[in-house]
Amino acid sequence: MAAARPDAPAIKIPRGRTRGGDIDYVAFTYAELSAEVLAWTDRLAARGVRRGDRTLLAVRPGLPLIACAFALFRLGAVPVVIDPGMGWRSFLECVARSRPRALVGIPAARLLSRVFRRSFQSVAVRVPADSSLTASLTRDRGGTVPPSHRAPASSGAGELAAILFTSGSTGSPKGVCYEHGMFEAQVNLLRDSFSIEPGEIDMPMLPIFALFNPALGMTTVVPEIDPRRPAAADPAKIVRAILQENVTNSFGSPTLWRIVSDHCGARGVALPSLRRVLCAGAPVPAALWTGARGFLPNGRLHSPYGATEALPVSSIDEDRVRSLAGPQEGAGAPVGVPLPGIAVRIVATSDAPIATLADAKALGPGEIGEIIVSGPVVTTEYDALPEATALAKIRDNGTVWHRMGDCGFLDSAGLLWFCGRKAERVETEHGTMHTEPCERVFRPHPRATRCALIGLGRPGAQEPALVVEATVKTSRERSALAGELRALGLKSPRTASIRRFYFHPDFPVDVRHNAKIHRLALARWAATAPRSSTVAD
Repeated sequence: MAAARPDAPAIKIPRGRTRGGDIDYVAFTYAELSAEVLAWTDRLAARGVRRGDRTLLAVRPGLPLIACAFALFRLGAVPVVIDPGMGWRSFLECVARSRPRALVGIPAARLLSRVFRRSFQSVAVRVPADSSLTASLTRDRGGTVPPSHRAPASSGAGELAAILFTSGSTGSPKGVCYEHGMFEAQVNLLRDSFSIEPGEIDMPMLPIFALFNPALGMTTVVPEIDPRRPAAADPAKIVRAILQENVTNSFGSPTLWRIVSDHCGARGVALPSLRRVLCAGAPVPAALWTGARGFLPNGRLHSPYGATEALPVSSIDEDRVRSLAGPQEGAGAPVGVPLPGIAVRIVATSDAPIATLADAKALGPGEIGEIIVSGPVVTTEYDALPEATALAKIRDNGTVWHRMGDCGFLDSAGLLWFCGRKAERVETEHGTMHTEPCERVFRPHPRATRCALIGLGRPGAQEPALVVEATVKTSRERSALAGELRALGLKSPRTASIRRFYFHPDFPVDVRHNAKIHRLALARWAATAPRSSTVAD
C-alpha cells in the first residue's frame, strides 16, 4: 500500500479539539506508516528481538499497535495479544502460559513485568513503548528515518504468525494459534464478502481490527473509546468522528451500536457516509436492526458470525433479517449463509472430545445441535492447551473442524441460526432449553429487553429460570412483573415451564464487547439470592 498509495492517509489519531470544536487528528500517510514500521523493525532487532520470538504487545491502540505488530511480522517474530480487561489473574495466567521472550510495553506494563516476575519469567527482552497515543519513532527523529536494509522475513503460510487470546466469556481465556495463511485468508474473505475497497475510511471500535486496515488499504480513524469499557463510550464523540472524517466502515459490538443508534434516533441524526456497519460479539437485538434504517440512509448493517478461532463464518444483513419474519423467527438468531470457502455442519451436542468427523452424529435441517466449521480461516489449535484443543477440534482426513461452542441449526435453505452458547444450555428433566429461542419470547416486554435464561440445580434435572435486567423496589412490583412475564412465557411451548423469575440491576458482561451476558455467573448469583426471585403461577 505504501508503494501504491504513498500519500494516502493510513491512520488518524485524535489528540484534542480545534478552536472550532472539531476533533484534532495527527495523521500518518502510508509512506509514513511504512517508515514507522521499518523504524520499529530496526529498534526491535537492536534490542534483541529475533525471528520466532513470542512478543507480548502491551501498547496503546492506534499507531503503536499497528506499527509494532507489522514490525514483528517483518522480523518473523510472533505477536502475543492479550486483552488487559480480562482481569489481572487471568491476564497473568495467559502471560505465563504463552511464554513470551520479549515484551513491548508502555511503562505500566514493564513495571508489571517486574512486580509479577513469576508470570513474566520467560521475558528476556523489554522494549519501551511510549504511553502516548501518537508516539512516533520517525517524527521523534524529525520526520525521517534511515532506510532499513533488513529484508523482511520469508514466512510460510503454515508458520505461526500470532497468538490471540479469547475473551474467556464462558471459560478460561485461551491463546489461539494463527498462521500467516489464515491471516491472508481472512483479509481476502473480508474484502470480497463486504466489497471493501482501498481508499475507504474505517473506524474500528475493537482495536485489534485496525490491523486488517493496512492490508485492505483503508484509513484507520482511531475512536475516542476506552477499549476496556466500550459500553461507557460517548456516542456523541463517535458520531462526531464519523461525520467529520466521512467514515465509510466500522466494526463494533451490538452494545456500542445500540448506544449510537439511540443517540442518532433521539436527535434525528443520520450518518450518510457509512456504507456498512459490521456488528458482532452477540446477537443483534431487534431494536438495532430497526434503528439502523434511520441512521444508515446510504449503508447497511451487517452481523458477521464467528469467533476468535474462526472468523468470519457467515454474515447476515438487515434486508435478509426483515425477509425472515415467519414461523422460524422465534427459533433463534439468524446469522447468515456460510461465506465462500467456509463449511458449516450441525452435529449432536456433546461435552466430550470428538476425535474424528466419523465419530460425530450429523443432524438434519431444523435440528438443533453443535455448530462446527471448517475452512481457510479456521484455526487448528490452542497454544499449550492440548486438552482444550482436543475438546474443540475434530479431525477429518487432513481437515480440521472447529467446534464453535455454540448451538444452532441449519434450515432447509442453508441459513444458519444461532440458539445460544453450548455451556449455557439448560438441561431439564423434559429436555434441553437454549438461551436465544427462550429469551426471544420475553424480549417484547418493555422491561425485559435484556434477559437471560439460566438453569438451577444439576444438569439433567435443572429448573429453568429467567433473570431480567431491571431494578424492582417492592415485592408488589416484583410479583406484578413476574406475572406479566409468566403470561408471556405461557404463550410458547419453549418457555411454558419457566415459573421462577429473578431481577438483577446490572448484568455481568464480557470485557471485549460488553455484549455477551455472563449467564453462568448469573446462575451462581441466583443460587444464593432467593429474595430476588418470584415464582409466578
